[in-house]
Amino acid sequence: MALSKSAGGTLRDLQLALQLKIEELRQRDALIDELELELDTKDDLIRQLQIELDRHRSASQHAQHSPAAPDEPQRTKRQAISAEPTALDPSQLNDVTLTSYCKTRESSELIQKALLDNDFMKHLEHGQILTIMDCMHPTSLTKGSCVIQEGDDGSTVYVLEEGMVEVTKQGKKLCTIGPGKVFGELAILYNCTRTATVTALTDIKLWAIDRLGFQTIMMRTGLIKHSQYTDFLRSVPSFQSLPEDVLSKLADVLEETHYSDGDYIIRQGATGDTFFIISKGQVNVSQHIPDNEEQVTMKTLSKGDWFGEQALKGEDVRTASITAVGDVTCLVIDRESFKQLIGGLNDVHNRQYDSDEVKAKLQAEADFFSSVSLDDFNIICTLGMGGFSRVELVQLKNDPNRSFALKVLKKRHILDTSQQGHILSERHIMMEAHSPFIIRLYRTFRDSKYLYMLMEACLGGELWTLLRDRGSFDDSSTRFYTGCVIEALAFVHSRGIIYRDLKPENIILDHRGYAKLVDFGFAKKVGLGKKTWTFCGTPEYVAPEIILNKGHDSSADCWSLGILIFELLSGSPPFSGSDPMKTYNIILRGIDMIEFPKKITKSAANLIKRLCRLDNPSERLGNQKNGVKDIQKHKWFEGFNWDGLRLGTIEPPFTPTVDGPLDNSNFDYFPEDTEDPPPDEESGWDLEF
Repeated sequence: MALSKSAGGTLRDLQLALQLKIEELRQRDALIDELELELDTKDDLIRQLQIELDRHRSASQHAQHSPAAPDEPQRTKRQAISAEPTALDPSQLNDVTLTSYCKTRESSELIQKALLDNDFMKHLEHGQILTIMDCMHPTSLTKGSCVIQEGDDGSTVYVLEEGMVEVTKQGKKLCTIGPGKVFGELAILYNCTRTATVTALTDIKLWAIDRLGFQTIMMRTGLIKHSQYTDFLRSVPSFQSLPEDVLSKLADVLEETHYSDGDYIIRQGATGDTFFIISKGQVNVSQHIPDNEEQVTMKTLSKGDWFGEQALKGEDVRTASITAVGDVTCLVIDRESFKQLIGGLNDVHNRQYDSDEVKAKLQAEADFFSSVSLDDFNIICTLGMGGFSRVELVQLKNDPNRSFALKVLKKRHILDTSQQGHILSERHIMMEAHSPFIIRLYRTFRDSKYLYMLMEACLGGELWTLLRDRGSFDDSSTRFYTGCVIEALAFVHSRGIIYRDLKPENIILDHRGYAKLVDFGFAKKVGLGKKTWTFCGTPEYVAPEIILNKGHDSSADCWSLGILIFELLSGSPPFSGSDPMKTYNIILRGIDMIEFPKKITKSAANLIKRLCRLDNPSERLGNQKNGVKDIQKHKWFEGFNWDGLRLGTIEPPFTPTVDGPLDNSNFDYFPEDTEDPPPDEESGWDLEF
């Protein structure tokens, strides 16, 4: 009896202790919630103070026509990065000879481990890492030698095998690096200026590979694999009637799966939704016959053969068993992925662009602008500045009520940065872009020093400026601006064009407050289902496949759209580092590693994550069989008036004040350009302009 009472007491004590612990945890959770709320409030206060500071700075610049004080913090516009056009022709990659260099087993293991430990290199495929290791060449330097000089152009990445190096920036020591480490990796992505100096503290031994070798490896492995996968798919009777661009997307979503000898790949009688193509090895097809206890082998399938085709159509009860004979590799696609990709191409609302009335208007425009010259305009002020250009507000001399934006580009700067192809592509694409959500290009001019692009003037200011002044937008405002961007992307994507530089800085408001896409300097016509390899974009917005040099298509714009929605709703992009390489490494971890602010709703977060699919770009929302319709149908857009947006009948969230055709008050102040560039009259590359 006493024992029973003692046990009862112990139990009560434990229950009491548990209740106290639960209460303690509840109070701790409440305190955490309270502190988080206080932190959010302080974050909002900091943002509001930053907005006020930016607004005062902007007003001060307008009043004084002088730049802000150097010690005054301010949000600066992000410059896009463009690699020099790749010297590699994808069709000739198989003919490029990669040179291998002999290495000891210890050296090979050290290089491989260094690459796998590196935040960037570890995201490459195993085969690519082995090939990079194989192609790295040796180099030795004596103590005191400079490996990398801050400010120089770089094109080589290094693995340190022996010795020590010191990293300094502007004369200040950052760190020392020992054996088994990678450094200089940004230089293999694109032509860039070295951001630090690396000096040998001892005699050192290095392994190195340059940008051309790295890009050849990356492009070749991706292209060869994609070509093989497409050929496999083309051999399947059900797929032979599919358009080339759909086959290309199917090839992108095929996943490699490995099986060992005797493994069941499919079991008879089981339900399944997966289709298989054998890319390596053999399999046995067997059936269980009634009245026969053993499986009867019907046939053997090998490389290039396929099975499970009926599962893609929904008839998913397996009629036979498939087992691996030795090691087998299969390319696999499931029914859901297949259904998402098989269907019509982007259905874009082109009705309003193709009517006889619109065609007549465009012809009248073309006739008018063909007769004007640069001398017919007065320059009023500067509306904006970019990496390669500045935009002036100009007025037609014989009609003061008509103003335009004149983009002025220095020919020498274009040549020095190898941007001729991008500039000519921009002109060609914009002359054909007749969408109310894309800024119009009417006419181009050239002289010995400059190229000129005469465009419509949108005087409502940049979306970047509005975002800077407000800090962030609510759901309704973000939906409106995102809707305008989606309409613009739908137009270009349906024509096989990718944009590649989506960000608030490249979205401008007209006098009504409607948003238009501007600056097509990185846009490229690649064709439906085709890819391109040039590295370009703004670091925070670059898609992972561009960073990894896998080849990219319009799905890179879908990624950037997800980043844009995140930034408009929160005030800052999800991926941001202290330098471009850190930003790229954060991007490669994926959107699922990002903690979303509370102000981003669940449905908005769902849309962002579906636009920013990391592993398979072909599965991003907006890049499947229904194109942008899938984005427009997403629950975050439920109730949004798409027809009203296209017709311009819905009220924008913000209506700018524009007092006449020469009002530049919605733009920041920019000082005059005093540089007089040298002429370029001999190259002749600009004859198309």
